[in-house]
Amino acid sequence: MAEAVLRIEKDPSGYAIVTLNRPQAANALSRELRAAFADAFVALEADPDVRVVILTGAGKAFCAGLDLKEISQSSESFSGPVAADPAAAMSAFSGPIIGAINGAAVTGGFEVALACDVLIASSNARFADTHARVGVMPGWGLSQRLSRAIGIYRAREMSFSGNYVSAEQASAWGFVNRVVAPDDLLPQARALAADMLTTLPHMLVAMKKVINDGFGMTFADGMKHERAVATEANARVKGDVLKERNAAIFARGRAQTK
Repeated sequence: MAEAVLRIEKDPSGYAIVTLNRPQAANALSRELRAAFADAFVALEADPDVRVVILTGAGKAFCAGLDLKEISQSSESFSGPVAADPAAAMSAFSGPIIGAINGAAVTGGFEVALACDVLIASSNARFADTHARVGVMPGWGLSQRLSRAIGIYRAREMSFSGNYVSAEQASAWGFVNRVVAPDDLLPQARALAADMLTTLPHMLVAMKKVINDGFGMTFADGMKHERAVATEANARVKGDVLKERNAAIFARGRAQTK
């Protein structure tokens, strides 16, 4: 029996690791993988025992983007693959998605990485936008997310040249949170997921939503949006409950500084 193109490992603490599993094809996004990917995020959202997702790739690559070999063997136009948008599929999951970028994230694979909420990169990771070399326009968010993440001048350099950017450069530019040794990648991602899971469940979802919603607005509109969300949500919070939670926060802070 052929191995599944997508692996899902659920940890009882409340997170799941989703692994793109076509290492022989640099985890290129075939039709089968795109369909499995979309179904997985719908299922994970419906699972009350999964609050955080870690996304990574099997083998040496994170994701090489669309499976161009598969597409070249059919009469399919690129309008079909663009419609089957993995980055949009990820939006079905309301909790944080941690990208554990183990290797090359190229073009469509780069778009999938940018759709994560937090990126931790192995020192083996590399990033490239090769749309201008392949001759296909980005349709999964790269042209908009990248410039917002690193500034329009750096984004233009990446997209106009197709050059690779190292994990260290990506961290310096600000679209990777940190770079770790390859063997530390999943342990670090697991540890971060565990930290996220110590927060209040409803707040983890609410914070992701208000940040992402506001990021798509002007600063002034984002401030108004935050105020409206806070006014509604905070009206339900009682002072005695805050006192208890604040004590726990201070205790955690003391433990972390020892």
